[in-house]
Amino acid sequence: MHVPSGEDEGGGGGSGSSGVRDGRRMALDAAAGAAAGCISRVIVAPLDLVKIRLQVQLEPVLGGSGISKYTGFTHAIATVLREEGVTGLWRGTVPGLLLTVPYTAVQFVALQQVKDTAARLGWTARDSPWAPAVSFGSGAVAGAAATVASYPFDLLRTTLAAQGEPKGAPARHQPPAPVDPLFRTACVQVYRTMGAAARGIVKDHGVIGLYRGLGVTLIEIVPYAALQFGLYDALNTAWKNARVKAAQQSGQGASSKGSSGGGAAPPPDKVQAFTCGLLAGLVAKLTSHPLDVAKKRYQVAGLPRSLRYGARVERTLAIQPLFSCLAEIYQREGVAGLWKGSVPSIVKAAPAAALTFLAYEQIIAWMIASGWAGDGGTGQQQAQVSAQEQGQKQRQKQR
Repeated sequence: MHVPSGEDEGGGGGSGSSGVRDGRRMALDAAAGAAAGCISRVIVAPLDLVKIRLQVQLEPVLGGSGISKYTGFTHAIATVLREEGVTGLWRGTVPGLLLTVPYTAVQFVALQQVKDTAARLGWTARDSPWAPAVSFGSGAVAGAAATVASYPFDLLRTTLAAQGEPKGAPARHQPPAPVDPLFRTACVQVYRTMGAAARGIVKDHGVIGLYRGLGVTLIEIVPYAALQFGLYDALNTAWKNARVKAAQQSGQGASSKGSSGGGAAPPPDKVQAFTCGLLAGLVAKLTSHPLDVAKKRYQVAGLPRSLRYGARVERTLAIQPLFSCLAEIYQREGVAGLWKGSVPSIVKAAPAAALTFLAYEQIIAWMIASGWAGDGGTGQQQAQVSAQEQGQKQRQKQR
């Protein structure tokens, strides 16, 4: 979730020599990031719910004869629609949005601050050996900072999405919950709202319970964020270079260089931002998915939830090391267990990243062009908007 619109071809810092942004510019980054994240979250919420249900559901022991609650992506969607109605697909969206606002806001601000600092240190110069690593490193730092700032909402979102609720049937009218066949433990559904979930978790586990699984989440988010942001920058740079090369070959090299030179690269257009974001999100999620499965298991470990909706109960997972958790999943469920929910996860992550990148690029450009940045907008950002407008005029003339 990053915009490299102010970077040079070396993958460097967002605002070059402008230094660390002032308060107004930081607020602009935060507002644009939060808005972009909310747009993406609402659109892909059903995919996120299905992914969580598949990841945390109780599976038959490897080689057993039991049947899973949700047997696949489409079956899970159909089952949720039948048992919980259309609104069931958006279960957990409120805490999801409350997660998205601080997460994306902190992430974008931290990302640009790290890049600006790297630029001041000269790490983003085209001849700097650190330039290729700046995007990956700044993305990792931003992802970690955003995770710590918003983690309780992530836990609540996962908890509410993991448990189900029949259409029009209050929890007190539900039939007795089944017994966990693995651990002989009765599981009941107790959390119907975000407030109830927060109070229940704090009551049973203390405030620290709201941070259950934070360690493994950080282990998961650092490589995921680094790959997503770094690949987005790299793909944008490759796309820009390809456009310049194509323009040169068609005899328009001078005008292309003029519009992209001076270190102020124009912001990616809509197709470029969406495509690069889609590919970056796809690769990042595919690579880090097993860690995401472990993260979800840690988050719901020990929480009383309904087995009727594929809930999972673990006796000692909350105190297991990450490697032991992954090994246990592999032993009990095979390799497929490490990739549970990968289809909806990838189907969700790729367009979510694309939509977030696209929305952020468009919102930030619109805010700057509308004068919302005021004196906080850097000269380079102003040049970017001007370059984008010139590029649009040039394309119109070519048509």
